[in-house]
Amino acid sequence: MSFTIDKKVMKRRARRDMRFKMYSYTAIFMAGAFLVFFFADIIGTAASAFKQAELRVAVNYNEDAKEMGEYALDEDLSYLVSRGFTRLIPGKMRENRALIGTTIEKWVLADAEVDQYLKSKPNRLKKGERTLVDGLKAEGNARLAFNIGFFENGDSKLPEMAGIWAAAVGSMYVLMITLIFSFPLGVATAIYLEEFAPDNWLMQAIEVNINNLAAIPSILFGLLGLSIFINFLGVPRSSALAGGLTLSLMTLPVIIISTRAAILAIPDSIREGALALGATRWQVVITNVLPLSLPGILTGTIIGLARAIGETAPLMIIGMMAYIPEAPDGFTSAATVLPAQIYTWSSDSLRAFTERTSAAILVLLGVMLLMNGVAIFMRNKYEVKW
Repeated sequence: MSFTIDKKVMKRRARRDMRFKMYSYTAIFMAGAFLVFFFADIIGTAASAFKQAELRVAVNYNEDAKEMGEYALDEDLSYLVSRGFTRLIPGKMRENRALIGTTIEKWVLADAEVDQYLKSKPNRLKKGERTLVDGLKAEGNARLAFNIGFFENGDSKLPEMAGIWAAAVGSMYVLMITLIFSFPLGVATAIYLEEFAPDNWLMQAIEVNINNLAAIPSILFGLLGLSIFINFLGVPRSSALAGGLTLSLMTLPVIIISTRAAILAIPDSIREGALALGATRWQVVITNVLPLSLPGILTGTIIGLARAIGETAPLMIIGMMAYIPEAPDGFTSAATVLPAQIYTWSSDSLRAFTERTSAAILVLLGVMLLMNGVAIFMRNKYEVKW
């Protein structure tokens, strides 16, 4: 009788194990399928953004074009060429008077609707305009060229002129400020808490609060940055300095926790050996503990910065969602960042911004994956196992 009961129990256990395996495989499959779908959709949508429609037209630098650039083009073609090109013609003529009276055939940027039509996407071109574009294409006067402007231009109300340069520079400034303020302060705090702080209720309360700060919603750091840095200290609103300081608050707990974990992993025998040779506690930290824990510290810092570069909510609070067409020339200049640029484009009603949104997401994902890859490489290469 007992043998029969044990056999049934074993069968139930085997069925449970099988169900658990099926659940695990199903979860892994669904996660993998979601990632494949996500990247396929992003890459498929973003691919067309790296090409831009151009038209080969004759530009007449006549007297009428001094005031209105549209007069420099054939009347039928002026509606197909980007206004971003035609509005620059008067300025070029004033800068170079030798152009006046000349006609130059050149490739110029096409309107966003022409760009969408050549990419076989929904557009608002009329039947006659489509016929004209088809004729230009048949004559070799319409093409899709590499969209270098996407990387060289700042934001624009015209989709064909919009690029990520200003947002990329702003992101670089913000990350620099974040690193400058959060790294030394975070490492110093972790060293004190782990090596010098007394074990009392005050230090325990500080540790609990640091752990809690690493888990609170990021938008709360935006409110904190608004009240401290902008309203109290008078840091310029929408500046890279305000954004970097705000993200420093958010990154600081991550660096402190990762640094403490790296320091804690150092065996006590290292410290005891150095103390036995006559080193002070501070010398032990500087010459032994800190160098040995540096790979873990840098890994945690890079992961914290990778999280910071993708944040949007705290930067919305401090005004970094504004229309910024030019790259900032300093830490106090008005700036925007890639996540904010992506959010702005995604909320625009023009269809042409959809592909640029996906392309900017792809660039941001590439940067974040690169930073995380560097962190993993450093951890595997320099990690010391005791």
